[in-house]
Amino acid sequence: MNLCSLLFTVIASATLTSVGAGRTNHDKVQSFPQPVPVTVSEKAAVKFKPSLQILIACHPYPAVNAAGETSGGLQATGKYDGDCKWSSLGSQVYGRAAWHKDRWAIMYAWYFSKDMYFNHFDEEGHRHNWGSTVVWLDNPAVERPKILAVTTATANGEYDNKKDGPPSCDHGSCDPPFTDYFNDTRPMLKYGIGEYEETATLVLTTEKLGELQDLIIWEQLTEEARDALSETNFGEMALVPFIDDNFNLYLEVYNPFQ
Repeated sequence: MNLCSLLFTVIASATLTSVGAGRTNHDKVQSFPQPVPVTVSEKAAVKFKPSLQILIACHPYPAVNAAGETSGGLQATGKYDGDCKWSSLGSQVYGRAAWHKDRWAIMYAWYFSKDMYFNHFDEEGHRHNWGSTVVWLDNPAVERPKILAVTTATANGEYDNKKDGPPSCDHGSCDPPFTDYFNDTRPMLKYGIGEYEETATLVLTTEKLGELQDLIIWEQLTEEARDALSETNFGEMALVPFIDDNFNLYLEVYNPFQ
């Protein structure tokens, strides 16, 4: 599915006019350490935090530091993972959660310094990219919350939903069972260039090869960091999915139960 026409027109007009609160080199942004979870929401976010496998693409980097300086990203040239294989100052996954139409939605988002085109018909990709996933639960406060669905998406507008239930089949081929995409409570994701994709995509995988990043939840960020993420122009192909202007709209579009 593609939500470019909807999200880019609604969100871009509100966010792309902002100039941001100061940039620094992509490899100079210090990550936030993962705090000890205290609330029900925080504990659920840590429990269901996905693992992430990287294939032929940049690894996730911090997008903002405590002082509100944001990453300058990388020019989309050279190798797909050129100058962005690992952050010496720590990697990061961002989170935000809320009730949405009687279901608990936990959004996780990763920042990537660049995205490279695969087919070479275009001269280059673009500086900055965001990938996100939403884990849909019945209730985070019960003893054993049930995962109802998982949405995966990248900032280029592509997204996919997988729901608990019988595997979907097409032309005699069926998806793996829903439970095969999890390592205990953690969804397993991979990000990178696929066989038929032109840009990097984020999808569920059955391969237990991913890594974990320190999770920082929206409310745990410093005020300077929240303001910077809300005001910085990362480009029309890299809209920050979890800021106030975008979060609820993304949940509405991604909702797999409509």
